[in-house]
Order: sequence, then structure tokens, then C-alpha cells
Amino acid sequence: MAESGAPQEIKKYQVYALNVDKNQDDKATEIKLCNFARPHMRAFHCSWWAFFIAFFIWFSIAPLLREIKNDLGLSKEQIWTSNIVSVMGTIFMRFALGPACDKYGARVLFTIILCACSIPAALTGIIQDAKDLIILRLFIGLVGSCFVMCQFWSSRMFTKEVVGTANALVGGWGNLGGGVTQLVMGSALFPLFKMGMSSTMAWRTVCIVPAAVGFVTGVAVYFISDDAPKGNYSEMKKNGTMPQVSAAASFRSGAMNINTWILFIQYGCSFGVELTMNNAAAMYFGEIFDLSTESSAAIASIFGWMNLFARGLGGYMSDKLNAKMGMRGRLITQFLLLAVEGVLIFVFSRSKSLPGSIVTMVFFSIMVQGAEGSTYGIVPYVNPASTGSIAGIVGAGGNTGAVCFGLAFRQLPSYLQAFDIMGGIVLASSLLSGVIFIKGHTHMFGGQETISQKMAGAGEIEIPMADAEGAAEVNA
Repeated sequence: MAESGAPQEIKKYQVYALNVDKNQDDKATEIKLCNFARPHMRAFHCSWWAFFIAFFIWFSIAPLLREIKNDLGLSKEQIWTSNIVSVMGTIFMRFALGPACDKYGARVLFTIILCACSIPAALTGIIQDAKDLIILRLFIGLVGSCFVMCQFWSSRMFTKEVVGTANALVGGWGNLGGGVTQLVMGSALFPLFKMGMSSTMAWRTVCIVPAAVGFVTGVAVYFISDDAPKGNYSEMKKNGTMPQVSAAASFRSGAMNINTWILFIQYGCSFGVELTMNNAAAMYFGEIFDLSTESSAAIASIFGWMNLFARGLGGYMSDKLNAKMGMRGRLITQFLLLAVEGVLIFVFSRSKSLPGSIVTMVFFSIMVQGAEGSTYGIVPYVNPASTGSIAGIVGAGGNTGAVCFGLAFRQLPSYLQAFDIMGGIVLASSLLSGVIFIKGHTHMFGGQETISQKMAGAGEIEIPMADAEGAAEVNA
């Protein structure tokens, strides 16, 4: 056990299971994956698990779309419209939840979103036509905004020395839910339900499972975890250990920085691609290689399974090159991952054999997830005082990218054309790394670091502390 801070300080815990830095608001300086103690590791595990379940709810319908399409006589355009709206609603939620995290913390918001979105997921069985499918997926899709809370919460618990690893792990393991959902829903639960009923009744009832799991998770997270190392935000504000922060002012400050919007585009070309593949992969393999629903869902799940390590790998590469080259190292990592991703999209869409397509998809997925991790290695440096809001804006870029790519798949007659447009845009976005200029740091082609790593936060998402001057600056 490691003591932290003076006993007389007003906070929920006087002793922690992890070593902490009292100069960084009692954040943990280490990660112990097999530890579940409050507050640090409990928040870590609640963060990735809640985001994982958000994906379970969000994409529970995706591997069943071929069945739904055939049973209801829907067109390709109608299916893709439902795919697009499933990621579109989250755009606005991510914009809103960034500043909301600054003000209310991640725990309460996780509970609200998971419980609310479990309701439409449970109502999947009432779908009768394309309109019902589209409306239902719009409301289910709001659960994708949980990414903002996922990243914010882990950043609230870990110091700058380890927060890059913490963020990559919780983000990657949460995103893993996209791949697991394909496997669990399409290749396990759907066939299991079909054993006792018709295929139509099976897809109409099977989504009750992720809905129930999501609701229970939302309630549990609220009661078994804490907002911050020193307690919950409501208690900290009452005790005067955390300042009141204007969510609107935080958002305005982040939105006025051009680098925020460059990263918005680049995240759209990484996470946006992942979301598109979560929606499209099962149908793609089923139609192109004439596979069953169960087989195509199992293969499609491979894309998401790369999150087990790939996002963390991207963050790790960014951290390592940053240690050697400063911000220039992070930008070079970002450029390379996006560029290789773009090339592999062209290769994937032209693979004629099933084994070749699967192998290409594996490496394509690694680049996608790696670029996601490297993006959030840059985000905390843009404007540390407003990083919660910037994280939300950049996160919304992922969903915006998914909407744009989804429109291409909806409108174009062939998968090849849609993948070509996706690959070209991703390649172009990699070049934007060369025009990211962050005050006090090197750029891709040179410059000089004038802000020390300790001052910059070294990859830490800054959270409002009990700092009256800092609060006044953000609220100005």
C-alpha cells in the first residue's frame, strides 16, 4: 500500500493500492492490470469494460443485417442509410460530452448513456420496415459517444508517465468490442437462438442480450467506482478541492485551434474507417465470397480483434519517437501509419482470394488502430487547458468520417469504388501531419522544443484541478 498526501487533506481515500504522485492530484504512477482496487484500477477496468459494452450495444445489429435485409425486403441503400445514421448521432454527442466530462466527470455520463441506449437496443424486435430500422439505429448509435468518457476517465486516474499506455489500453480494449460483437452476435448467439426458433424470430430477440448487459453495466459503474483519485466531482466541488469550470468556455477554446480540426480529419480516417468496416465487413465477405451469416461474421470480427494490441502499439510508437525527437516523432508516426493504411485499403479491395483478403485485412486493421492510438498521443498537446473538449471534438471526427465513407458505400455501385475513395482520402489525410504546428513544439520538418515534456504533460489529457488561476483562464 502506498500513502499519498497529508492525512488532513479532504479526500475520499487517504491510502491507495498503487503508488501515486501527490503533485499530480494523487494520480497513479503505475498500472497493475490484475488489480481492481479503488479508485485507480477500478476506474481503469470500468472504463474499458463500459466502452467495450458500448460497442456490444452499438454494433449488435451489424452482423444480422443480411437476415434483416432478406426478411424485410430492404435495398442496399436502405441498409447503408441505417449504417450511416448509426454513427451520425454520435457526432453531436461527442461534441457535447467532451465539455460535459470537464464539468461532471466520466462515471455519471457513462451510466446515463449506457442505460439510455440499452432501451432502443432491446426494441430491435419491433422493426417492421426501413424507417423503423433507421430510427432505432440512430438512437442506439448514441452509445458510441462513450469513447469520450473512456479516454477522459483513465486520464483522470494516471500520471503523465503512464497515461499514454493507460489511454491506449482502455481505448483499444474497448474498441475490441466491435470485433467481439461480430463473433458473439453473428456466430454464437444468433445460431444458438435459431436452434429454438425461426431465423426471423432469432434476430428479433437476440439483441435483448446486449441490451440487458449494457443496462446492468451502466448501473454497476455508477456504484462501484469513483470520478477521480480524491473522490467524486460533487464531493470535490463541495469540499473546494476542484474548481467550477465552464463547459462552454472549454469547448470554445479547443474549437478555435486549427490543429484540433486537422486531427478531427485524421481521426475520421482511422476510427471512421474502423466504424465503416464494423458495419460493412460481414456483408462484404458474405456477398463477395458467398459465405453464410455465421462465417462472414466470424471473419469480420478479426478486424476488431486487432484492437487487443494495435491501438496500444500506435500509442507506444508515438511515445518512443517523442522521447527521441519530440513532437516531430509523434507527427512522423501519424504520417506513416495513415499512409500505410491508405495503401493497404487499395490492396484489400483488390484481393481475389479469401485467404489473401483476410491476411490483408489483418495488417490493414493494425494500421487503422495504430493511427487511432497515435492521434491521441498528439491531442493532449494542442491546448492542455481544454484537452477534454479537444478530445471530444477529435473523437467526433471518427464518426464524421464513418458517415462520409458510409455515403460512398451507399451511393456507389461497387465495393471497389467505395474502397478506392476511402483509400485515397486516407492517403491524403496523412499529408496533413506536415501542417500541424503546435506552439512550443517541433513540427514534422524541424523546429525546436521550447516546452519541457513535464510542462507539456507528456501525453497526459489535462483535467481541471484545484487551481483558481487555471480555472479563471479557461472560464474567461
